[in-house]
Amino acid sequence: MTVMSWTDDRVEQLKKLWEAGLSASQIAAELGNITRNAVIGKVHRLGLSGRAKSPSSAAPRQRKAARPAQHMMRISRPVSRGNTALAHAFDVEAEPDPIAYDNVVPMSQRLSLLELNESTCHWPVGDPGSADFFFCGGKALNSLPYCAHHSRVAYQPASDRRRTSRPSK
Repeated sequence: MTVMSWTDDRVEQLKKLWEAGLSASQIAAELGNITRNAVIGKVHRLGLSGRAKSPSSAAPRQRKAARPAQHMMRISRPVSRGNTALAHAFDVEAEPDPIAYDNVVPMSQRLSLLELNESTCHWPVGDPGSADFFFCGGKALNSLPYCAHHSRVAYQPASDRRRTSRPSK
């Protein structure tokens, strides 16, 4: 590896080429035995700026011609949207489960993490860092981790979520 030193003559030549508007790659090729990055580094250390525009970049660019509007055909989509994969798993119109309504869970139904199994509701209630944290523990629906009430909370259709989250005017 050869180390190139910046002589006064090479620095003057660099300044002239830089002010003439040549790129760092062009200057490196002109000086010879030097990389583009070495030129950029020296330019920054010298604090050079205000280069002249090269003839190709001085002329304004012509804009591309606008494309003619393409007519797109709209295809109607099915009405059901959102998370409907589990909609058949439970009846959305059913009455709320009175045992787990509004996170009011009877003391006898509350379970710790170690007491949960496939047939119990895994809905967490409270702050996991506090001593009074528990899981709902109600009867879970088939193939779901939650009871009927918490399934309705967890698996809301997207259209219902949008409707309730909008601020009223």
